[in-house]
Amino acid sequence: MSPIQILSKLISFPVLGGQSNIQIAQWIEDYLQSFGLKVVHVPNEDGTKRSLHCRIGPERDGGLILSGHMDVVPVKGQTWSSDPFVLTDKKDGKLYGRGACDMKGFVACCLSAVPLWIKADLQIPIYLAFSYDEEIGCLAAPALAKHIKEYYPEKPKYTIVGEPTMMKPVVGQKGIVIYKTTVNGSAGHSSRIKREVSAINEASRLILWLEDKMDNLINSGRIDDRFSPNHTSIHCGLMEQSGIAPNVISEEATFYWDVRVIPQDKASVILEDFQNYCDQLTTKNRLRFPGFDIQTSIFHPDVPPLDTREDLSIVSLIRNITGIQALGAVSYAAEAGQFAEAGFQTVICGPGDIAQAHRADEYVTKDQLDECMKMLEKLVVNNQHTI
Repeated sequence: MSPIQILSKLISFPVLGGQSNIQIAQWIEDYLQSFGLKVVHVPNEDGTKRSLHCRIGPERDGGLILSGHMDVVPVKGQTWSSDPFVLTDKKDGKLYGRGACDMKGFVACCLSAVPLWIKADLQIPIYLAFSYDEEIGCLAAPALAKHIKEYYPEKPKYTIVGEPTMMKPVVGQKGIVIYKTTVNGSAGHSSRIKREVSAINEASRLILWLEDKMDNLINSGRIDDRFSPNHTSIHCGLMEQSGIAPNVISEEATFYWDVRVIPQDKASVILEDFQNYCDQLTTKNRLRFPGFDIQTSIFHPDVPPLDTREDLSIVSLIRNITGIQALGAVSYAAEAGQFAEAGFQTVICGPGDIAQAHRADEYVTKDQLDECMKMLEKLVVNNQHTI
């Protein structure tokens, strides 16, 4: 099957992050098994979802993992000019559909290249690794990477994560974590504001502290110009449960804040500094209201950044098979940092433009799919895999 034929089938599965992916996983498994490949499941606890991996080639150290995810983001609230779950060719060089860019285009190319790799009598193995629930926090990748590492007797060495980069090699990725903070104050008449503790007021102090923390990181020189913006960002984007009336002192306020770290920063350190400030506020406000409290929990799991050194052999490999020497970095989160954390030399490189992801009329160009296929074909030289 061609990449476009496979992409058409993959897009027809409307599997959103958080939903069961058994149907799309089963189709991919059946396709791979038709070539005699053994497909390994990495299921979730209740068996409603599964990641897949398989090996093409011999049991030999030094192989390459090609990583993608099977889930997509919702289309609700977006205005599409065509059915988002039907691959649509408008004869403009673009293929439209949810996931065409992010990242079923890459998965389709990998699957289309399978017959080529099988015929090539590979000397070093290629592994396919497809995960679930990437779009709601890269939830499955750590278990998938760990399973690959422990399952095979040989040791894979490299990973290419096929997120959309316009087929340009990417060696840096920001990490992300989202926290939920709830402040408990004392309810009362608004005229008693100096005798009670307003949860809204204290939550506001915390939010301003987060903004100051971001500025302090920038001013202290923690900058990485590979990224845009070139610093760790800290942002509060949602506030809820913050009062019941203008003339009632708020008893509770909850807000959510995200931290997108450059590789030199750690979200855990930022959280520790934040909690130290929370402790100071708690000590002060309990003098007025003993029940005052601040609780912070993880709302979106911590996804580590990626920072692959240029001297690693994965960089030589990706340069050779793409023909592009320049190295980039991206500000979105992906599973690349998780595969690197598991011990694999990792880069990001895939078809499509991230600007098209997560939006109405998402598309990937035919030219990008062609470029991806050329990269995958270059993994085979003279019928041998040269890594």
